[in-house]
Amino acid sequence: MSARTALHTDRYELTMLDAALRDGTADRRCVFEVFARRLPGGRRFGVVAGTGRLLSLMRDFRFGDEELRFLRDERVVDATTLDYLADYRFTGTISGYREGELYFPGSPILEIEGTFAEAVLLETLTLSVLNHDSAVATAAARMSIAAGDRPLAEMGSRRAGEQSALAAARAAYIAGFGATSNLAAGLRWAIPTMGTAAHSWTLLHDTEEEAFRSQVAALGPGTTLLVDTYDIPTGVATAVRVAGTDLGGVRIDSGDLPTVAAQVRELLDDLGATRTRITVTSDLDEFAIAALAASPVDAYGVGTSVVTGSGTPTAGMVYKLVARQDSDGGWVSVAKRSADKASAGGRKAAFRTLDDGVATSELIVVSDGFEKVADAASHPSARALHAPLVVGGEIDEAAEGPAGVAAARAHHLRVREELPVRGLALSRSEPAIPTVFAEAD
Repeated sequence: MSARTALHTDRYELTMLDAALRDGTADRRCVFEVFARRLPGGRRFGVVAGTGRLLSLMRDFRFGDEELRFLRDERVVDATTLDYLADYRFTGTISGYREGELYFPGSPILEIEGTFAEAVLLETLTLSVLNHDSAVATAAARMSIAAGDRPLAEMGSRRAGEQSALAAARAAYIAGFGATSNLAAGLRWAIPTMGTAAHSWTLLHDTEEEAFRSQVAALGPGTTLLVDTYDIPTGVATAVRVAGTDLGGVRIDSGDLPTVAAQVRELLDDLGATRTRITVTSDLDEFAIAALAASPVDAYGVGTSVVTGSGTPTAGMVYKLVARQDSDGGWVSVAKRSADKASAGGRKAAFRTLDDGVATSELIVVSDGFEKVADAASHPSARALHAPLVVGGEIDEAAEGPAGVAAARAHHLRVREELPVRGLALSRSEPAIPTVFAEAD
């Protein structure tokens, strides 16, 4: 199977290209925009994630012999289009929100400029990456806010497709999680990994004590022992007896967690294991984590909820044409007018207005012309949100790989501090700040 990504594409993108090459519109310069009309699930903010992955996948967006043969055999496009695709390279420009940035309804998250032929082919790949990763990152950020200073580990690989699992681990780390159980994600993006043993380890041995002794012998007394395979109080007592009062931690994966955590903390303290940490891992989401805020819990492990977006598996982003050249070479602002699916045409500049460091609005300045006339100097009290990602077909390598992930994580944790207090709440509500559209001067 080819590693190329060009067929991660809906068929109608190629049939539009085929027709555009026939009627002469393929070379018209266009501006496409990625945005979300609303924040799904009543969320108060969204988190941009997947940008670095997308740029790497774009590098492999090529049509080799295998892909061209498939398109020819299936009669998807004609011979002229096959010749065009054989030499396809995106040579345009992409600017957008930095990975880890917050976004709101109408935020112009990405702006893709190029010929229609170049830009239209990137729609499906762009949306499949950003919609998945941003949904996971948004859920992860809410969990991170609920957890406060307590660390979070992502451990949901078995609840997702094998490639989605890697992407989810990456997105969760960017949005505030501290580790993942997925070793491939650790290798690819330098995310810290964690994990000790499952219930099967205890069940493998004749007694719980034998299982604990073997684990401590292999990993040392600083390991974390899973104490709820049988009876939790007995498991805690056995764990301390085996590892001593320097036992690193115990993990609880069942029961009424606030009640059980309090009981386990009391038992550990009575046994002299006052520094032993308690990790809980039972089907947690942001609401369960918030409910444990007053409990003696030291760390959380989250699986299903984070890798599925905590009930919102897609960010609902769309990829729309907002400006194009006409037959005379002049620029025209275009927009969809369908009910409930209208878009705002025109090239845009985006700013986060701030008052003493607290976000007050998402300011979108719209230009009917081709050139952006709004810049940071024209909005001194605001933070410019667009950054160059691809210039003349050249990808910003700083956004890729482990370095890109580390930068996105640092950026996210920094800009999250700009949210007003109401933006930190978990309940369904309006976005934390309004999106304001203004015409360029």
